[in-house]
Amino acid sequence: MSVTAGLRAPTSADSTELAGRVAVVTGGASGMGLAAVHALAARGATVAVFDLAAPDAEEIATALVVPAERIRSIAVDVTDGGRVGRAFDAVLAERARLDILVNAAGIAPPTAFEDITETEWHRVLAVSVHGTFLCCQRALPAMRVGGWGRIVNFSSTAGKTISTAGGAHYTTAKHGVLGLTRHLAKAYGPGGITVNAVCPGLIDTPMARGLLPPPVLEEAVRSFPVPRVGLPWEVAELVAFLASDRAAYITGAAVDINGGDLIV
Repeated sequence: MSVTAGLRAPTSADSTELAGRVAVVTGGASGMGLAAVHALAARGATVAVFDLAAPDAEEIATALVVPAERIRSIAVDVTDGGRVGRAFDAVLAERARLDILVNAAGIAPPTAFEDITETEWHRVLAVSVHGTFLCCQRALPAMRVGGWGRIVNFSSTAGKTISTAGGAHYTTAKHGVLGLTRHLAKAYGPGGITVNAVCPGLIDTPMARGLLPPPVLEEAVRSFPVPRVGLPWEVAELVAFLASDRAAYITGAAVDINGGDLIV
């Protein structure tokens, strides 16, 4: 399947809003991460896509009708500090700046608590929490030099309650992302850097479809005030807003995008 299948580039985006900005998106090969790549590139940013399976950068550029040099694809395991460091070094060597970091990488095994192995526990927390830590640590020095930065971390409704489908390790990891987000927001706000989290609910992604069969998914959303699953591009629009100058006075926030499921 095409890496751009099922995604929608924003139709009303200002194609110059992020012109000249350089962004890194982890977990950018599919789902909400890939949608975020589209939203940022559609607004003029140059985007480096970090993922275990690096997507076809030329295909993304073609779909967005942007020059091929505006999309860079790098195979990265965000839990490996050495590989993360080399990937950021490559971006900085090419672009000499880094303005935006979107930490979308995550995994959500549905394993029952008593069946979670230590290996699986550590892997889930490593991707969401340790990976976010490593990427923020490498991105922040460049943002401080530039005097401007936007970090958008992916938490979840699980970060505020518990997971609908993922296990206890996923819930724990997403709570951890919110704590890290708030700490960094306080520490780096004076330098022109904002750090926020998005908290998606049930979004139509390959991961969600793998966790919940369609009948279960439909039953789950029937009670929502907006009775449907969310779409990746809707989350990406929120990410792009938080990555812009329009969101300059928002930091340390955990922004829900869930069809109202937390109020029912």
